[in-house]
Amino acid sequence: MLQFPDDSQVAVMGLVDIMAQLYAEGWESTDETAEEIIRRLEDKNNYIPLSERVRREYQYALLKEYKKYLQNRFDKNLKTSA
Repeated sequence: MLQFPDDSQVAVMGLVDIMAQLYAEGWESTDETAEEIIRRLEDKNNYIPLSERVRREYQYALLKEYKKYLQNRFDKNLKTSA
Protein backbone atom coordinates (compact mmCIF):
# COMPACT_ATOMS: atom_id res chain seq x y z
CA MET A 1 0.00 0.00 0.00
CA LEU A 2 1.40 3.37 -1.02
CA GLN A 3 0.51 6.34 1.19
CA PHE A 4 0.43 9.92 -0.07
CA PRO A 5 0.99 13.11 1.95
CA ASP A 6 -2.79 13.71 2.14
CA ASP A 7 -3.10 10.25 3.82
CA SER A 8 -4.82 8.72 0.80
CA GLN A 9 -3.59 5.25 -0.09
CA VAL A 10 -3.39 3.20 -3.25
CA ALA A 11 -2.50 -0.44 -3.77
CA VAL A 12 0.29 -1.16 -6.25
CA MET A 13 1.17 -4.57 -7.62
CA GLY A 14 4.77 -5.69 -7.39
CA LEU A 15 6.17 -2.73 -5.44
CA VAL A 16 8.13 -4.83 -2.93
CA ASP A 17 9.59 -6.96 -5.73
CA ILE A 18 10.61 -3.85 -7.66
CA MET A 19 12.28 -2.32 -4.60
CA ALA A 20 14.15 -5.60 -3.99
CA GLN A 21 15.37 -5.61 -7.61
CA LEU A 22 16.50 -1.99 -7.40
CA TYR A 23 18.31 -2.68 -4.13
CA ALA A 24 20.08 -5.66 -5.69
CA GLU A 25 21.03 -3.49 -8.65
CA GLY A 26 22.51 -0.85 -6.32
CA TRP A 27 20.03 1.98 -6.91
CA GLU A 28 20.26 4.89 -4.44
CA SER A 29 17.22 6.82 -3.20
CA THR A 30 17.10 9.53 -5.87
CA ASP A 31 14.52 11.14 -8.14
CA GLU A 32 15.85 8.95 -10.95
CA THR A 33 15.10 5.87 -8.85
CA ALA A 34 11.54 7.08 -8.25
CA GLU A 35 11.10 7.50 -12.02
CA GLU A 36 12.44 3.98 -12.56
CA ILE A 37 10.01 2.57 -9.98
CA ILE A 38 7.14 4.28 -11.82
CA ARG A 39 8.34 2.84 -15.13
CA ARG A 40 8.54 -0.66 -13.67
CA LEU A 41 5.13 -0.30 -12.01
CA GLU A 42 3.64 0.70 -15.34
CA ASP A 43 5.32 -2.33 -16.93
CA LYS A 44 3.43 -4.44 -14.37
CA ASN A 45 0.15 -2.82 -15.53
CA ASN A 46 -0.27 -0.54 -12.54
CA TYR A 47 -2.21 2.55 -13.55
CA ILE A 48 -0.39 5.79 -12.85
CA PRO A 49 -2.07 8.93 -14.20
CA LEU A 50 -0.22 10.96 -16.81
CA SER A 51 -0.76 14.24 -14.97
CA GLU A 52 2.62 15.76 -14.12
CA ARG A 53 1.36 16.83 -10.68
CA VAL A 54 0.11 13.33 -9.86
CA ARG A 55 3.33 11.73 -11.11
CA ARG A 56 5.32 14.05 -8.82
CA GLU A 57 3.12 12.93 -5.91
CA TYR A 58 3.79 9.30 -6.84
CA GLN A 59 7.52 9.99 -7.07
CA TYR A 60 7.49 11.57 -3.62
CA ALA A 61 5.54 8.67 -2.08
CA LEU A 62 7.64 6.03 -3.86
CA LEU A 63 10.90 7.63 -2.85
CA LYS A 64 9.73 7.77 0.76
CA GLU A 65 8.85 4.05 0.61
CA TYR A 66 12.16 3.16 -1.04
CA LYS A 67 14.07 5.06 1.66
CA LYS A 68 12.18 3.04 4.30
CA TYR A 69 13.00 -0.14 2.39
CA LEU A 70 16.71 0.76 2.28
CA GLN A 71 16.72 1.58 5.99
CA ASN A 72 15.08 -1.75 6.82
CA ARG A 73 17.68 -3.61 4.73
CA PHE A 74 20.47 -1.67 6.44
CA ASP A 75 19.04 -2.47 9.88
CA LYS A 76 18.70 -6.16 8.97
CA ASN A 77 22.28 -6.29 7.76
CA LEU A 78 23.48 -4.74 11.02
CA LYS A 79 21.63 -7.36 13.06
CA THR A 80 23.01 -10.27 11.05
CA SER A 81 26.59 -8.98 11.20
CA ALA A 82 26.48 -8.37 14.96
